[in-house]
Amino acid sequence: MYIHDSAPRLMPDVASQEHALAIGTLDWVGMDGMEMPVAFDAGDGDVRGTSARVGAWVNLVRPEARGIHMSRLYLLVEQYLSAGPVTPAGLKTLLQAFLASHEGLSDHARITIRFEHLVRRRALRSDNSGWRAYPITLDATLAGERFSLEITTDVVYSSTCPASAALSRQLIQDRFAQNFPAEAALDRDTILKWLGSEQGIVATPHAQRSTATLRVRPASEEGFPLIDMIDRVESALGTPVQTAVKREDEQAFALANGGNLMFCEDAARRIQKTLEEDARIADFHVRIAHHESLHPHDAVAFASKAR
Repeated sequence: MYIHDSAPRLMPDVASQEHALAIGTLDWVGMDGMEMPVAFDAGDGDVRGTSARVGAWVNLVRPEARGIHMSRLYLLVEQYLSAGPVTPAGLKTLLQAFLASHEGLSDHARITIRFEHLVRRRALRSDNSGWRAYPITLDATLAGERFSLEITTDVVYSSTCPASAALSRQLIQDRFAQNFPAEAALDRDTILKWLGSEQGIVATPHAQRSTATLRVRPASEEGFPLIDMIDRVESALGTPVQTAVKREDEQAFALANGGNLMFCEDAARRIQKTLEEDARIADFHVRIAHHESLHPHDAVAFASKAR
């Protein structure tokens, strides 16, 4: 027969006890991949709710302490993230709560929040529009009074190789010379028809989907205009990927690619210049990856803020 004892019992807390093998400090201890709902305003006033994966950590400065109080971190994350949209100030307050809950054990705190933010994008020419999902990572740390926040996202775009374009033009010139000898009379309508044929455009340059990974540190603890930054970067590149398209949109995209031939180095410098000109960004790091259609490997470039 089970007898229920309603009297509270003192339950063992093994993590807080000293242990013979617990010798040494640890950089970070906590949890990663916690499933949480979050609300986020990317700077356009449109607060969107989504599901996120959250990591919460503190350091362990007492070498004799066996562990931290992970349940305290979980409950604080749930409490603060359900209180309203994520803001830099709110993250700082949450990290302060992490440290208050681990007084004597920790003096550094960190949280990461990973989710996708949906943005509706219009087509280039038609009235169509569709959704683009931008992966967002917020990484905030607190060390004493020093608060730091980094925001990471990806911009996906098309890159057409300038060298391949030049080689393709040369082949088209060669084919033109073969089809229209120097002594032959040139008829405008004939040439126009030839230019519109597969026989005339005998080669095309290779292009590929490409990814710019942007990691920025805002200059202020106020809300950061993330969508505005993404818009500026996409405008600088000139060839962001599209959603719903009709033929006129696809033709406009082909024109944009032809007018924005770029190596990975070109893309990195375009983005670097754009971010350098933004006073709202204190620091940034950019990784460019052109997922080559010519090669089985990527062409990669890195750029950062000038010191």
